Amino acid sequence: MERRVLLSIFLAFLVLYVWQALFVKPVPKPAGASPAPAAAGSASPAAIATPPPAAPKAAPQPPAEPAAATVVGETSERDVRVETRDVLAVFTNRGARIKSWRLKHFLDPAKQPLELVATALADSHPLPFSLKTPDDRTTATINTALYRVSGAPNAPAESPVDLTFEYRDSAGVRVSKRFHLDPSGYVIGFDASVSNADRQQPVTIEWGPAVGDISAASRYITAPEGLTFANGSVQRLAPKDIAKQATYDSDFRYAGVDDHYFITVALFPGPSKITYQPVGVPPPPNTKEQARTLVAYSLEPAKSSGLRFFFGPKDFDVLAAIDRDLVRAIDFGWFSVLVVPLLRSLKWVNGYVGNYGWSIVILTIMINAIMFPLRHKSVVSMRKMQEIQPEVKAIQDRYAKLKTTDPAKQKMNQELMTLYKERGVNPASGCVPMLLTFPVLYAFYALLSKSIELRGAPFGFWIHDLSMPDPLFITPVLMGVSQLWMQRMTPTPAGSDPAQQKMMMFMPVMFTFFFLWAPAGLAIYYAVSNIWGIAQQYLTNYMIGPPNIRSPRPAAERRMKRVGGGKTDAAAKES
Repeated sequence: MERRVLLSIFLAFLVLYVWQALFVKPVPKPAGASPAPAAAGSASPAAIATPPPAAPKAAPQPPAEPAAATVVGETSERDVRVETRDVLAVFTNRGARIKSWRLKHFLDPAKQPLELVATALADSHPLPFSLKTPDDRTTATINTALYRVSGAPNAPAESPVDLTFEYRDSAGVRVSKRFHLDPSGYVIGFDASVSNADRQQPVTIEWGPAVGDISAASRYITAPEGLTFANGSVQRLAPKDIAKQATYDSDFRYAGVDDHYFITVALFPGPSKITYQPVGVPPPPNTKEQARTLVAYSLEPAKSSGLRFFFGPKDFDVLAAIDRDLVRAIDFGWFSVLVVPLLRSLKWVNGYVGNYGWSIVILTIMINAIMFPLRHKSVVSMRKMQEIQPEVKAIQDRYAKLKTTDPAKQKMNQELMTLYKERGVNPASGCVPMLLTFPVLYAFYALLSKSIELRGAPFGFWIHDLSMPDPLFITPVLMGVSQLWMQRMTPTPAGSDPAQQKMMMFMPVMFTFFFLWAPAGLAIYYAVSNIWGIAQQYLTNYMIGPPNIRSPRPAAERRMKRVGGGKTDAAAKES
């Protein structure tokens, strides 16, 4: 009997061991757990025969909430392509967002329609028209769900396009997005509606990293920055400004992001809150390109229906057709009142010539021809000042030892004014005409450095893009040489400092260095202006003849003073 009991116990342990070894997966021991202490004393046979307790089970996890079933939507991801006369757009039904937005009339370095969506960052940043709600779960759902698409994406390019994206699930989430695109232009109409359990949700429209023209590689190109217009003033926000303050709240007329040539803004969103975020973009591998910084933004409007967004070029006529204040997104500087007529004139000339490089040459000649009388008058006045320079220097030498605070120093100014009156010379007449031409020169500079018309516009020969630097540096060198030549021909003003004259001769070298990285259109303009100035100087010299340098009066004559009756002191003594 005792042997049978021992055999039964042995077989029981053997069955348990084989069962656990073959069919039961071991349960990992909880971290930090220690084995239970052994009971004191020896166990009775009944205790030995008792099967060991089962291994401790892990704490039960709360059951995962089952995914909501799609009630209205689609089962597979797909793209919806839309083409208008100006845009090639691609919408995705995953999240009902814009996946690609390419401009047909503006090309990238590969000569393909320019892409304005940062597609390389789509996995880590929101695509345009992503939505955000106060509930994180709802936000994740509406941006990853597959929407049902209705509309006419394949309509002819001459017809407006209306797209509707809808999604609804069994959890009560309901979303509707509507897009409207006109046959031409770059404006997107947008309506959004999000509800959860029949409760309307406020939404924030996330755009993600906005415009950043990858083909812009010049020092004169403005990097992407935040842009707002409210209360009649434009505010530009560089990444360093965004680091100090990221959120802005106002009744915006428009708000968004722009770079040198392109812009994406919400038009007339009303009282809204906009938040900016700098986004670093590393350079492509195995290239010499530098890292860039884009600017992402999100807009929280007072209402999410009837919104309009502009996503396109900073073309003056295109922006003006939408709203006159929108043209202020183009930073033409202080002389914008002159830039606009010059821009219209450049487009008018190009309408006949068909080449913006030659249009710049022709318009430069026209502008300089208009300013010919002012420059001619300035050169004539400077020639007169040059003729009396020996007399001026003689007067200045007489008072050179006097201090500036000495009252006798005022007599020098009186003698100089008397000399100017006798010779019919106005010292200011040589400077004022030239100063009047400076606003036009600066306006032309602002026009050629900011105008999108020059982007990608070829001139011919070795210049294939007037908005980029001259690859062979021929036009900057020509500009510097012509400026040095013109500088040597210009009459030297009376009483000018020799050190100042040397500095003026050094200016062409400095300008040449600066223009090595300037847009080729600017270098062409200044080179043509200098060549015109040289020709005008030769013409003016021919018209007025060689200078007639006057010798200073004898010292004794200069010391005489007129007394009553118009007689000098010596004549008075003889009488």
